[in-house]
Amino acid sequence: MIILFGSSGYIGSEFKRQLEELKLPFFCWSNSSKTTFADLEKWYNKSDPIIDMAINAAGYTGKPNVDACELNKEDTLNGNVLWPQILTDWCILHDISLGHVSSGCIYQGRRDDGKPFTEKDEPNFTWSKNNGSFYSGTKAIGETVVKKWEKSYIWRLRIPFEENNNSRNYISKLLKYEKLLQAENSISNKQEFVSACIQSFTKKIPYGIYNVTNTGYITTDNIVAKLKNTIAKDKNFTLIGEEELYAGFANAKRSNCVIDNTKLLSTGIKMKNVEDALNECLNNWKL
Repeated sequence: MIILFGSSGYIGSEFKRQLEELKLPFFCWSNSSKTTFADLEKWYNKSDPIIDMAINAAGYTGKPNVDACELNKEDTLNGNVLWPQILTDWCILHDISLGHVSSGCIYQGRRDDGKPFTEKDEPNFTWSKNNGSFYSGTKAIGETVVKKWEKSYIWRLRIPFEENNNSRNYISKLLKYEKLLQAENSISNKQEFVSACIQSFTKKIPYGIYNVTNTGYITTDNIVAKLKNTIAKDKNFTLIGEEELYAGFANAKRSNCVIDNTKLLSTGIKMKNVEDALNECLNNWKL
């Protein structure tokens, strides 16, 4: 049986949907934000379940965006550091494999040689570098907590998007604003991301860290052109730089980065090219 944490969230609800579709036995844990190690132990000892996998899709991202993490630091720490620590320790105690949804937002830009970051590269948008947002800092620490368990997957999500209009959807976010930061980014189709995560353990690929993104990257002007040709033909967008962004629109520093998904693809798990994935979503857009 699989135990799913965070099933009511944007990514967690997609895990729930796909697990149901695949008819994989699973159980949804409610309200992990208030769960203690003792709570997990009490349930485990009372229910005596046979758990093959724990999926952690719970965490604190801030709403409507990461600026909220700067204001709600205790919640951010609890969701992204303390909770992964509790769950990891519990999985180690009971020898349960763990899959943890992390973030590619622990990187900024590209490597010094101009290539995308790989899983072997040290995060460069963190507290230790004194340049990351509070959110990015907690996600980086969360990874160090989880990876101490040898039977763990760390799945790095990067700017999720899909064909369904949703406040957490990258495409929906772009449609809300007239001014957009010009940048280049790796991004993850939500459905493909979750499917790849589930395949990680159903196909028994090696444990470890995986950048679960669509192949390639997208620039803001490129996606704006796609929007203008499809679902936002009459909307005007203005591209701005970081100086203007931080002068009046954002409090927390934003991660804009390109990360490499070659390690994931080498396991046989497929991810669409970012251009094809975006075009498919825009051509099937649902309000």
